[in-house]
Amino acid sequence: MTALPHALRPWAESLSKFPLDAALHLGPLVARLSAALGPLRAPSEREGGEPQGYDGLSRRGAFDRLLVSEWLWALEAPDELVRRAAFGELSFLKPAFREPRRAHRTVALLDAGPDQLGAPRLAHLALLIVMARRAQAAGAPFTWGVLQADPKGGAFTDVTPATVGAWLGARDTAPPSAERLVAWREALGLDARTMDVWLVGAPRLSRLAGAESFSRIEVSEVLAPEVRQLAVDVRAVSRAPRSVVLDLPPPGDSVRLLRDPFRARVAAPVKTTQSTRVSRFAFSADGRRLLLFYSDGSVGAMALPNSPRATVARPQRVRPQRGETFLGAGWRRQGGLLVLAKKAGDYVFRGQLQHRIIYHPRAVFPWGLRDTQSHPPVPEAGQRLGRLTTYLNALNRECVLLVGLDDNLYCFEEDPATRRVVSALVARDVMTAAHVRGVNMVVTRDGQVGPGSGVRLGIVSPNEVSQVPLEDSRIGTVWFGASHHPGHSDAGLIAVNNEPGVWGLHHRKAVEVVTLPPGFRAVGVGAFPGPEGLAGLLALEPDQRSFWSMGAHHQSKLVVAAADVVHAEASHAVPVLAWLTTEGELVLYHLEHNVVLCRIQTGGGV
Repeated sequence: MTALPHALRPWAESLSKFPLDAALHLGPLVARLSAALGPLRAPSEREGGEPQGYDGLSRRGAFDRLLVSEWLWALEAPDELVRRAAFGELSFLKPAFREPRRAHRTVALLDAGPDQLGAPRLAHLALLIVMARRAQAAGAPFTWGVLQADPKGGAFTDVTPATVGAWLGARDTAPPSAERLVAWREALGLDARTMDVWLVGAPRLSRLAGAESFSRIEVSEVLAPEVRQLAVDVRAVSRAPRSVVLDLPPPGDSVRLLRDPFRARVAAPVKTTQSTRVSRFAFSADGRRLLLFYSDGSVGAMALPNSPRATVARPQRVRPQRGETFLGAGWRRQGGLLVLAKKAGDYVFRGQLQHRIIYHPRAVFPWGLRDTQSHPPVPEAGQRLGRLTTYLNALNRECVLLVGLDDNLYCFEEDPATRRVVSALVARDVMTAAHVRGVNMVVTRDGQVGPGSGVRLGIVSPNEVSQVPLEDSRIGTVWFGASHHPGHSDAGLIAVNNEPGVWGLHHRKAVEVVTLPPGFRAVGVGAFPGPEGLAGLLALEPDQRSFWSMGAHHQSKLVVAAADVVHAEASHAVPVLAWLTTEGELVLYHLEHNVVLCRIQTGGGV
């Protein structure tokens, strides 16, 4: 989990199993408990070990281990010897000790009785993460269980969603008993001399017969008005007690950690007024903004929140003026929202274009086609607008590309002096266009039939559009996706719909064939968390609510929408999936963190 703070990286393996917001709430508890508990030390190390020669030099030590060269100061400059001794500048031989033996096992028995119900179990959960990492660092096996449970049912050896779920369900109304402690001692062969054994629970554990030979961690709530804290006393057999006070997470997050800590947090819905009803949406060409199309014909651009706790910013919005009809919309990092409109037969831009013209003796038009007589169709009311993306030509003039109104790609240029906009059809049989890895890419069919025909990936530069062949797509659908792992050498993660239900997935420098089950509809492509870096199609189940990740070697359900999905789309720049339901709820879902980023009640979607 790369989003974890650097201070929590030692426990990243365990914390990565939780949603990011839950891991960030557990992190401070884990760090403080780890400092109080200390590292796991073997019994012989606690006793000091046996001397075994010398191992380097030290600034401290007995004078019988002082280096012979240091004794020269006593003969040549006695005052200097005294000064060096006073300031700790003398060198001594550092004694070495026989390498201590590792502890055979570290064991934790947790009290699930009435004294530990509620908030104290948050400390138990954090302690499981701490002790698992502590044992792993010392090379010792880790075993844990519930003190009230029957040892015959077996103990746990790892901290996973399954074992934590079993622990959450093991609440008991009876306090721990000496008989049950004896049963655990016999079942696990507990020996405090060769094992690191801990009893975790209320202070009453110290009164159990046989508990005096084991280390204890006593957890209790701080009883004070308007204070949400836990007091934890670490009472190890081999050292003085240590105490730490833990600040609890907010009440709602604490309840979720105790009920289902591995469930992603549900973002609170954001309500909007009826006048801002969203009828459609699409990601911008660079994948970093969500373009919102409102029922009144206006267009907005919304920033993507990076966590459920982030404030959802108000979208930047442009409304059509009298006589204007919007054709397309886009977002630029350095220019903001850009809208192409048609008014009285002329094209106009709502947004400022870049016009820092420089002289270039070899400036050429990069497109092989330039049909100035063909114009894009004007969408009717309620129809989806086209998508805009821009690039700088050889004269450093910002040119605008329009795709999505038909099967053609149109280029628009604005005269900086007269503000007149001219258009030209520059490519036919266009399947999609996007801004990927800092450049514009246009996917087209070559229009041929037979061997050698197929799909071309056009990479746009100021002076040319280089063509890279892709495998054929009979359906005419290509998805770009977000992934940290290599995919296609030019476009990264990309999926090509070869034939109905069959896709070619470019991932990890190879092409995997993915076949969707009957009735499933692909809505995008994306990568998912984990060191293996799985990637797959994002598909909507026939129930129109369940989203799945479908790969060549895996199938897993991601999330279920609250109502039937009208439209869904995934960003190719960040791992975010968005959908709009029939009830007008717009949802953004983070694929890697497995969490809903925001819910917006738009009143649209039907």
